Amino acid sequence: MLQFTLSMPNVGSWNGKWTGSEDFYAVVRSEKSAEVPIKHGDYFHYSFGDGWSAGVKVSVIDSATAQKIKRKSKGFCGYDWMVSSILKHGKIIST
Repeated sequence: MLQFTLSMPNVGSWNGKWTGSEDFYAVVRSEKSAEVPIKHGDYFHYSFGDGWSAGVKVSVIDSATAQKIKRKSKGFCGYDWMVSSILKHGKIIST
């Protein structure tokens, strides 16, 4: 299983903070869903062009850990398309 964890390393808000920074955002996908090689420790960066950017870190986990991640996570903030792009292209591409 692949765990994708979302972060916002660059924040373009007036106060320099992301309101979701205290929450845990992660999704789990099957390694078989990847059309390109993805490995533990891979990191993908996406700039929105307005001072904000997203980071997605990949971890290889077992199924027991996957269940814990699914319970603990607050979702992926609507950025599931980033995970789909990584699985298909090996990088984040906006469509």
